[in-house]
Parts: sequence; C-alpha cells; structure tokens
Amino acid sequence: MTDSLRSLASEGRLVVLAFSGGEIPVVKANRLLLGNTGVLGAASREFFDQQPAMVAGLWDRQLRLRRARALHDPPVQLYPFADARGALRAIAHRQAKGKVVLSRQA
Repeated sequence: MTDSLRSLASEGRLVVLAFSGGEIPVVKANRLLLGNTGVLGAASREFFDQQPAMVAGLWDRQLRLRRARALHDPPVQLYPFADARGALRAIAHRQAKGKVVLSRQA
C-alpha cells in the first residue's frame, strides 16, 4: 500500500479493489497529506446490492452505446509469455496503449 501511495502524482487517487496479499493494509494519513492524495474503496458487489436500479440503467446505456457503435474496444498489444519483460517495459515507459496482453500463441 505504501509503495502504491508513493507512486501517485500530486492529487492522485488510489482505488482499492481487493486485498490480494491476504492482509488488510493500513494507510498512514501523513502519506495522504504529503501529496494531497486519496484512497477510495470500490466494492462492486456492495454497489450492485445497494443501487440495483442505477446499475441496470448504466448497463442499458452501455448496451445502447455499443449497439450504436459509439463505444470502441481499446487497442490490444499482444506479447508472448516469453517477452513478459518487454510488456512490462512498455507499461513502465508509458509506451503501452490500451490493453497489454500476454499470450501463449503470440
């Protein structure tokens, strides 16, 4: 968590989706103050349960936009597993556009 907060630009936001490490991380308030940053939890299940009408409306809107071809899929940059380092390098150097995907068949 600390490394993620350090990586934020001034006024950046960190969105917490899950705790893959098993432990629930602790956020030190001074880290937030130093960069005027924030942490936001995003639990989709809770949102779906608490706002079902809004979620249904958003899905309907998305489907209408997709049918009208107003939404486009992001470009995909396909890398073979053997070049995972190259994929990570592209992300680190901000050369990646859209989705970076590792594949056995690339």
